[in-house]
Amino acid sequence: MAKPARNYAGSHPTIRISSKRFRLSPYAPCYATDDTVWGVYSGRLYALTWGDDPIEHYWALKRRAALYDVPEHPIAIEGPDAARLLGRVFCRRVDDLAVGRARYAIACRDDGGILMDGILLRLAADRFWYVLADGDFVPWLHAHARGFDARITDPGSSIIQIQGPRAFDILAAVWDADAARALKYFHVRECAIAGQRLLVSRTGWTGELGFELYTLDPSPDGPALWRHLLEAGTSFGLVASSLESMGIRRIEAGILDNGTDMDPSMTPFQAGLGRFVEFDAGDFVGRAALERADRRTCLLGVACHVGVPVAGMTIEHEGRAAGRVTTGAWSPHLGHGIGYARMAEPGSWRDAAVALVDRAGVRFDATLLDLPFYDPNKLVPRGLAEGGHGA
Repeated sequence: MAKPARNYAGSHPTIRISSKRFRLSPYAPCYATDDTVWGVYSGRLYALTWGDDPIEHYWALKRRAALYDVPEHPIAIEGPDAARLLGRVFCRRVDDLAVGRARYAIACRDDGGILMDGILLRLAADRFWYVLADGDFVPWLHAHARGFDARITDPGSSIIQIQGPRAFDILAAVWDADAARALKYFHVRECAIAGQRLLVSRTGWTGELGFELYTLDPSPDGPALWRHLLEAGTSFGLVASSLESMGIRRIEAGILDNGTDMDPSMTPFQAGLGRFVEFDAGDFVGRAALERADRRTCLLGVACHVGVPVAGMTIEHEGRAAGRVTTGAWSPHLGHGIGYARMAEPGSWRDAAVALVDRAGVRFDATLLDLPFYDPNKLVPRGLAEGGHGA
């Protein structure tokens, strides 16, 4: 029997959750079926898989465009001291972020360990949104806000992404064509689509050209916006996809997941994110520890031509356990298994020959590589190269 279509709100299973614990996306009724497997991320329920074919949707993402419902969400930081507070908690400058721009920013603990990473949006001189990954960040931010004239609130916004080489053709079709094509990398502005107020940012979690839409209305009509985007994107080959296809592409792009690939036991340097530590940013939390920290990375890519890396696999080097796999997937573009290797100690790991060992003791030969696996200068999301779109 054919599975229900997921491109519109129709007769789908009723989703019952506790509103006191988890928030459900306004787009969930558009794709939920009996095959949907749910997880919790940053306090929100999200679809891990729809039971669809991630490889087919991966190629749609690479060649055309894909629509994703993602569980990340923003918190608002507003007030006369908003910039000063954020400059205190992030290891990157905030004062020079222009209105209408976005910036990747990491918050560290006093010991230099990574607490949270995300995208900081400056919407006005005294108003910011910080898009949260998974983790307990908001209570920590409230604790550090003492003495600052700043308010921290949840605007209740939900995010969807359209990613792929035809993404901006679709945005031009549903918004203003000139404004859509003028939207620069890591820029953000307000727009209206399908009669709904939104923020649009030229960002994403795939390493492809694309944008994200943030709801601004308190009660958005998710199904109406979802349908409108899919209908407008039909001629451009847009598909609605679960996060499985996005997960493959983010590994290829070297994009890390907080709590999975990195955690408070790692510094940004150990995670390969040392370029986002700016010591001219002032006296931020964790600065002293980071100044003393080893600058070498412990997180690398792992390529396996005889199998697929799986989270939890042991990494052996010269007969001894030396690390573990944090995540992995089959890369259709590269034609082999890829993943992330978290090594127990920093060292000269690039091009090292290792073995991946699964729970049954089966071994797979593999090689450690620098991240990302390709497009290190992010030419693809910048719109400066096709980056191998094709078989």
